[in-house]
Amino acid sequence: MRIEDLRNSAWRFNERLNFVRNRGQVLTEEYEHVVKEIIQRVQKEGDKAIIEYTKRFDGLELTSETMEVPYEELERAYNEIEEDVRSALEVAHERIRRFHERQLERSFFTEEEGIVLGNRVLPLERVGIYVPGGKAAYPSTVLMNAVPAVVAGVEEVIMVSPKPNPYTLASAFIAGVSRVYQIGGAQAVAGLAFGTETLPKVDKIVGPGNIFVALAKKLLYGVVDIDMIAGPSEILIIADGSVDPKWTASDLLSQAEHDELAGAFMITTDEEYAREVSQWVEKLLEDFPRREIAQKSIERFGTIFLVEDLYKACEVANYIAPEHLEVLTEEPFALLPYIKHAGAVFLGKYAVEPLGDYVLGPNHTLPTGGTARFFSPLGVYHFLKKSSVIYLSKEGFERVADYAESIAKAEGLFAHYYAVRVRREP
Repeated sequence: MRIEDLRNSAWRFNERLNFVRNRGQVLTEEYEHVVKEIIQRVQKEGDKAIIEYTKRFDGLELTSETMEVPYEELERAYNEIEEDVRSALEVAHERIRRFHERQLERSFFTEEEGIVLGNRVLPLERVGIYVPGGKAAYPSTVLMNAVPAVVAGVEEVIMVSPKPNPYTLASAFIAGVSRVYQIGGAQAVAGLAFGTETLPKVDKIVGPGNIFVALAKKLLYGVVDIDMIAGPSEILIIADGSVDPKWTASDLLSQAEHDELAGAFMITTDEEYAREVSQWVEKLLEDFPRREIAQKSIERFGTIFLVEDLYKACEVANYIAPEHLEVLTEEPFALLPYIKHAGAVFLGKYAVEPLGDYVLGPNHTLPTGGTARFFSPLGVYHFLKKSSVIYLSKEGFERVADYAESIAKAEGLFAHYYAVRVRREP
């Protein structure tokens, strides 16, 4: 892995740091024109375009009739997968459900002398969840996307995933997904956004994906709502040298294996430890099952940053605003107050990121590419909308009418003023 020295006052101008920090912008420039073309064709041609792109990108020949996976296949997959995997998925489902139930919001109403005000919370009616496929199977992502929607009370959860395997289908059955379509990429996102002859139009699309999926969500925001722009995965580790370098290297590779565009970064105060971790990354890659993918990720983006102290490490981490942040230090909780921007924070050497991916309960659909500065993890709140409720009696109206008239006159909006005034005329 590349090692960069940030032990100077001009560290924010480090070229490598800004390259990995802004890598999403670089990828956007590289792929956006392709995604725009896909979106335009799906909007114009519907199923025909989706079927053509699915054959081109996924090597799967579909028709409008075979695009949807029969629901019986979900139940069959659930019954046929290995018992230990089925049990693990059910445990994960239960833990994820319990965690997300605590996020439920309630409607409320207040009353004050002739004025009733309220906030009514309702679930969305139909949502689409995107589950990656192709390079790996992600049954855990099915649970992480579908469970919050079901907990929120969404009526119909539509899942799209390229080449879903039995584990993915079984998870859809466990989570309560309504319908599954075996399509992916920007074409699937566009199909959900516009609706086609076969795909239903949804109100919101959530879920992680590759750069094509992330860009499609970004470009279609406004046509449909989205959760966040979740692109290629990334991990940043703050380390003081107290954790076995082999463990740290393993954690870096746990994200590098996702995708050639994934990012694996470390910040440390210990230069010798940086070299040890880098050596372990190379050593582990020698016999790594997904070596080709992880190697490309490490070569392009893998970086270790040297800093003066752990507080500076937190400052650099906030500057990057990573998806996953592991704090592998002797006293990890001491740094938590200084960490402001991260999708998920893992504290201590046993809080390994893959446990968060699978079974702990908090959502693993997280903001990437620095968007943790303003996006939050996927949650029940993403599947709810709110309406204000307002009632006034005559007495309540008189209590506030003068103020409204004054503001309307100040804004020069006569019809606003008159709509209030006309109710006071004899």
